[in-house]
Amino acid sequence: MIRQIAICTLFAVFGCNAAPRGPLPDPAQDIDKATAKGKQKAIFAGGCFWCTEAVFEAVAGVEKVVSGYSGGDLASAQYELVGSGRTNHAEAIEITFDPTKISYGQLLKIFFAVAHDPTQLNYQGPDHGRQYRSAVFYADAEQQKIVTGYVAQLEQAKVFSGKIVTEISPLKAFFPAEDYHQDFVKLHPTHPYVVVNSSPKVSKLKKEFPLLLKR
Repeated sequence: MIRQIAICTLFAVFGCNAAPRGPLPDPAQDIDKATAKGKQKAIFAGGCFWCTEAVFEAVAGVEKVVSGYSGGDLASAQYELVGSGRTNHAEAIEITFDPTKISYGQLLKIFFAVAHDPTQLNYQGPDHGRQYRSAVFYADAEQQKIVTGYVAQLEQAKVFSGKIVTEISPLKAFFPAEDYHQDFVKLHPTHPYVVVNSSPKVSKLKKEFPLLLKR
């Protein structure tokens, strides 16, 4: 993984991610929070996992976020190999959430609205390669139905200026990343990459989804 600080500073001036044309609609299909039971998990990939982890850690109803790797061809994943792009893994996060407090569809809305740019193919901002692709790894048929329907809904509404290129695939495995990647933004708030890339996304979350924030 190469955090390209100089390039990212340039992107910061012009905008690392393309903003949606307007507020995203709520998913037409979603899990009913009134009937949901037990803890659930969502696996999203949207560029550097430092950024996506920081966004979802601030969301009410989210109990845990783990940075890691998913979607690859090998039965294990390590930082050096994933960073080489040879394993086909994506930097991803595993979100453990309480579906009675926040739904899978609401998490998807945050993912597409502020956590990353779903129109960037195999990169996010300054980070390039398949390991930085946009992807949702669904755990079951219900999640598949919700995410597939929501992407179609966003495309029909023409929320983004470009085509949504998010990969929608069944979850085969999720491998937690090394300890030094966990809670990186929280532990290193002044790191140049965090200041330029991660913090603006958290700020955007707070501005656009104030009612979904942890108190």
